[in-house]
Amino acid sequence: MRYWRWASTAAVLLISAKASAQSNVLIYGIIDYGLNFVNNAQTAVPGGGRTGSHQYAMSSSIMQGNRLGFRGTEDLGGGYQAIFVLENGFDIGTGTLGQGGNIFGRQAYVGVSSPYGTITLGRQYDSVVDFIGPITGAVGNGTYSLHGNDINNFGNTYRVNNAIKFTSNTYGGFKFGGLYSFGGVAGSFGTNSVYSAGASYANGPFTAALGYLRARDPNRSFFGNNPNSSATANNLGAINGVQTNPVYGGFDSAAYYQVMGAAFQYGSQGLVLGFDYSHITFGDLNSPSSGTLSLTNPRGYTGTATFNSYNVFTRYAVSPFLWLNGSYDYLVGGAIDGKEGAKYHMFNASVDYFLSKRTDVYFMANYQIASGKDSTGQSAVASYLTITPSNTSHQVVLRVGMRHRF
Repeated sequence: MRYWRWASTAAVLLISAKASAQSNVLIYGIIDYGLNFVNNAQTAVPGGGRTGSHQYAMSSSIMQGNRLGFRGTEDLGGGYQAIFVLENGFDIGTGTLGQGGNIFGRQAYVGVSSPYGTITLGRQYDSVVDFIGPITGAVGNGTYSLHGNDINNFGNTYRVNNAIKFTSNTYGGFKFGGLYSFGGVAGSFGTNSVYSAGASYANGPFTAALGYLRARDPNRSFFGNNPNSSATANNLGAINGVQTNPVYGGFDSAAYYQVMGAAFQYGSQGLVLGFDYSHITFGDLNSPSSGTLSLTNPRGYTGTATFNSYNVFTRYAVSPFLWLNGSYDYLVGGAIDGKEGAKYHMFNASVDYFLSKRTDVYFMANYQIASGKDSTGQSAVASYLTITPSNTSHQVVLRVGMRHRF
């Protein structure tokens, strides 16, 4: 009897050990925080109007987005694995949730990986982010280098809800994938839907990528898919008074939003050179499905507004501990209904020093010049993502920060 009792116990232990060896959960994260100086930030004036003032402020998620994540896998046999990711974004300065109050606002999905590729379901990144995002000037230069308030979503400002995504395995350096988000509107399959596709090819020091994204009714399906979003108001932010997103906030009434992009990168012996391009469309403005038109389209635009963005960037490793980064971006477009378009020149530089494999300190310097008429119909002002826009055509942003990864 003792023998059988011992044998049964040993069998249970062996089965448990095997199961634990085949499954794992990884906890990971990034904490990024720093001090900013902005030379000209819009400030409301009592009685109406606005002026520009110097601004000193602390902020999170600039070199990289803050996150706390849980990533799990379970071996199903035959080359198949069950997988999941739950990833939260947060502001370390205030302890508040990121991504509009979502508890797992960065990513939240479950799926299966196989010898043929991976299928996942949930809140996810689109294909532009997956394929083009890793080879842009924002790598090493951070949020402030993103093209016109991240007009093309290369910087992953917006996620996709209720999405099914396929990502292939890599075949001779080639990889591809696609995503579809169901709008969930009865009787109208396409309403509030989002779809994207992309591909990349890597061969030694050379990497190239293509990406496509199209969102129907973007004010609700794409720009406004967080808990604090509105089903009727402008989810791109205020365009009157102290503005939030003058670059494209005035085009929130689009029936569809579309991005076509490409990126190329070459890296060898510590030097990286790259270029990316995107064509952005805000189509069929004055769409009733965008919400209350007096809020989403106060200027009464009709037709389609387009932009083109061009970016060149470089990174250089002075040593394994010290990286120098630089990028230049030119964004042009937004002409509609007799209104001229706008032009934005962005110059970005950073110095990144690694204290260890997981901790670095950095300094950023950014300068922007704007001209023409922006999406609000007013004289274009310099505007950076997460920074209060300038009250004039130019703006300087300086930052000292620290990042820790675990």
